Amino acid sequence: MGGFVDIKKVTSVVKKKKADFPESLIHEIAEASERHKLKVKELEELVDEIKKAYQRAGVENGEAVGTVAAQSVGEPGTQMTMRTFHYAGVAELNVTLGLPRLIEIVDARKKISTPTMAIYFEENYGNDEEFVRKIANQIGKIVLNDILKDFNVNYAEMSMTVEIDEEKVQDKRLEYDSILAKIEKAFKKVEINKNLLSFEPTISESKHAIRELRLLADKVRDLQISGVKNIGKVVISKEDVEWVIHTEGSNLGAVLKMEGVDKTRTTTNDIHEIEKVLGIEAARNAIIHEAQSTMEEQGLTVDVRHIMLVADMMTSDGAVKSIGRHGISGEKASVLARASFEETGKHLLRASIRGEIDHLTGIIENIIIGQPIPLGTGSVGVIMKARD
Repeated sequence: MGGFVDIKKVTSVVKKKKADFPESLIHEIAEASERHKLKVKELEELVDEIKKAYQRAGVENGEAVGTVAAQSVGEPGTQMTMRTFHYAGVAELNVTLGLPRLIEIVDARKKISTPTMAIYFEENYGNDEEFVRKIANQIGKIVLNDILKDFNVNYAEMSMTVEIDEEKVQDKRLEYDSILAKIEKAFKKVEINKNLLSFEPTISESKHAIRELRLLADKVRDLQISGVKNIGKVVISKEDVEWVIHTEGSNLGAVLKMEGVDKTRTTTNDIHEIEKVLGIEAARNAIIHEAQSTMEEQGLTVDVRHIMLVADMMTSDGAVKSIGRHGISGEKASVLARASFEETGKHLLRASIRGEIDHLTGIIENIIIGQPIPLGTGSVGVIMKARD
């Protein structure tokens, strides 16, 4: 319990020095003091130095944080290459990265170009390869064509026979009876004889018979017999000591209900889906994580506080909004600020019809009319006291 006592000691020193540190920083100081076996005097010196550095890292009053954040995220964004890389060492899955991904995040796109999930498992399941493969086959899309041994279309007799490969069924860890039940449900005219299936098209006119048979053949091949909605291919990879499933497509709600899935680490890159399943705070964290990892992957380091400000602005109303005319910029209280961004005429016309008043509290509107902006020295109002 040495560490616990140490935290108490550090907390008392921090209070004594009137330093307002977050809990994580106090834990870090406690770990460092235990590692270096610091005496009380040394610990006080350390807290003094950290307090100075912590205050230096703070934002000045009246600082234009929005402009700085826009510059800090936007400028490295222009340096990004337009390359797309393979995902986390899995060559089969391609994922949008770089500038296109960053644009996708700040635009808050409902449909992203390459949704993907990383599915992790709980401790006692993560090492069980057989279990992970079974779950992967329940998640990934498997069609009837994937388990067929023979496929024969007879145009002379207008019939079609297919043979199911039992080895493939076992290899994909599927249940034979459930496959047959799905086939019977989808096709009314089907004869089942062990693993041989015979299909007959519903022919209305003889001149369309061949076309009908071809359409039936495509329908039989593409019949989905396993998988979660919206998820296509799945790839199983070993990361450190555990097995992880990466998917093409995403369905967080359905996957989290599955047995053995670690609900705390399993994630998707679809921010709207995270908002729907886990709520707005989780969506905010997802925006921060996705934007930061996109930057880092391109070798760019941006202070997380800038990205946090962007994420806060996007989620402050309880729903994920884009940064643009359909989101934050188009909903500003100031008429002039809205008009200066896009669709100037439309905003000014609407404001005049409604009789809106601009109170000139922001930056843009004051620049437009040539007044000092309410930032830095402009944010300080000086009142002179009359002499008695």
